[in-house]
Amino acid sequence: MLRRQETPYNEWRMKNNLLLIGAALSLSSCSMILGPSTVDVTVIGVNDFHGNLLPTSFRVPDPADRTKTLTVQAGGVEAIGGILAEARKANPNTIFVGVGDMTGASPLISGLLRDEPTINALNGLGMAVNVVGNHEFDYGFAELQRYQKGGCNSNDAAKACKFNNTFEGAKFTYIASNVLDEKTGQPVLPAYKIVQVGNAKVAFVGAVLKDTPTVVTPAGVAGLKFEDEVKSINAAIPTIKRMGADAIVALVHQGGTSGDAFDIVNCKTLSGPIVDIAKNLDPAVSAIMTGHTHRGYNCLVPGPDGKDRTVIQGDALGHLLQRLDMTIDTRANRVTAIRASNVVVDAAKTPKDAAMTALVQKAKDLTDPIARTVIATLGVEQITRAAGPNGESLLGRVIADSQLAAAAPADKGGAVIALMNPGGIRADLPVNVPNASKQVTYGDAFTVQPFGNILTVITLTGAQIKAALEQQFDNPSAGSNRLLQVSRGFTYTWDNAKPKGDKVSEIKLGGQAIDPAASYRVVLNNFLADGGDGFTTFAQGTNRLGGDLDIDAFRAYLTSTTVTPDTTERIKRLN
Repeated sequence: MLRRQETPYNEWRMKNNLLLIGAALSLSSCSMILGPSTVDVTVIGVNDFHGNLLPTSFRVPDPADRTKTLTVQAGGVEAIGGILAEARKANPNTIFVGVGDMTGASPLISGLLRDEPTINALNGLGMAVNVVGNHEFDYGFAELQRYQKGGCNSNDAAKACKFNNTFEGAKFTYIASNVLDEKTGQPVLPAYKIVQVGNAKVAFVGAVLKDTPTVVTPAGVAGLKFEDEVKSINAAIPTIKRMGADAIVALVHQGGTSGDAFDIVNCKTLSGPIVDIAKNLDPAVSAIMTGHTHRGYNCLVPGPDGKDRTVIQGDALGHLLQRLDMTIDTRANRVTAIRASNVVVDAAKTPKDAAMTALVQKAKDLTDPIARTVIATLGVEQITRAAGPNGESLLGRVIADSQLAAAAPADKGGAVIALMNPGGIRADLPVNVPNASKQVTYGDAFTVQPFGNILTVITLTGAQIKAALEQQFDNPSAGSNRLLQVSRGFTYTWDNAKPKGDKVSEIKLGGQAIDPAASYRVVLNNFLADGGDGFTTFAQGTNRLGGDLDIDAFRAYLTSTTVTPDTTERIKRLN
């Protein structure tokens, strides 16, 4: 009979120890092949760029006396390219991202060419991903799809494919987790993108403000539904984790404001809609890069787990770049350290990107002949859009007067009142001072009014006018006001101490009280006429008549006379 051969215990132990040692050596060898488990990754982001290929004025704290500021020329794709080149040289694991509003409301150098120079510039700068902002919908979703895919089938054939004979589209990916098809309920854009950099997989998950339909021309978002930002981002997190992401960064085109300057690190003074979003996003999100409110900040907000995390935003127009320097443990799939900063894009001190210089020059060659045309001489060096305590701005009055002048003739609608949304006034006139000649060009005027909105005359009752004025308060959110700019001869009083719905009184036209039952012809741009910016009452207007483009009315008014802004108060504020 055969007997099983027994292995002596000492021999068995020796063999197993050798196996364990061999396994350990094998793992060590694999570890050396795979490299270290930690990776340093730099993420650089730009928000609310709005096609500003060239630098513009920006105020920064004076390092010698922080109670004062200095004006620098900041932004522009040449300097942004220089900063990115330096960052990539220092750390090849650098990712460039957008936090919305890369296009739309753009100056003439980009806007006259349907923002194709901006898309091409961002491609050349190596942008990997951009969460859509509200302005990405300015021209409608079909045009946004063209921006992604390329081609010349645009809804503005006069401007499309004029920068190049063909348009290749964005090499970066537009994302948004909360934009759905209204009929099917299905997402129309990817919720996230995972970028491989070194040994790390960095996931960028995005959302645009859920109130986008209130700040975009209704035609621009027709057929789309915008869901809650937190709910939508959190729903994407489990899938992102399954995909093996080592770090998750949220790109949210919604923001807030801070009482601290943009260069204060880890501020605790952030307020606004982004705070509630940040407090409720999944703890797996390591940092939140934001936009929309055009204000630089670098703050900490506690998440649902009670741990602070970075919430950062740069200034608009490329003045500041958001920067995150992260150390990522790729074995543990987590961020072990993060440092955040806002980088001033000082155009005078930053090396220029040669490819961007060539791109800018090409765009200028195509648009400068139009931009440089002097159209008017002002009575002052500059008319500003800065609003006073009552909500009025000098430039707002001028624009409202220009629209009334264009629509007052009987054949143009017979308007007696003009109302202008402040968000549609994009710059001072002209943008930069000093301006000793007091001259303004078509490019200056276009920068102020770049949307190409159509002036629309509607009939409203006096009661509807009051109802619309009451919608200025707690707009776009509680505690915020969005004061319409009004034309000459139209006046009213608002009381900040009164409850919402009862703030406005003494509404007059030509010194006479508005009759709630009477009808009045009111001119506004088509964005407002369709109920934009939360002014839903305007959508009830009747007898609509389309007219001139807002930029054409503005230019005609500036050309017709030497414009000196009216300083007479049209809106009176109490309390």
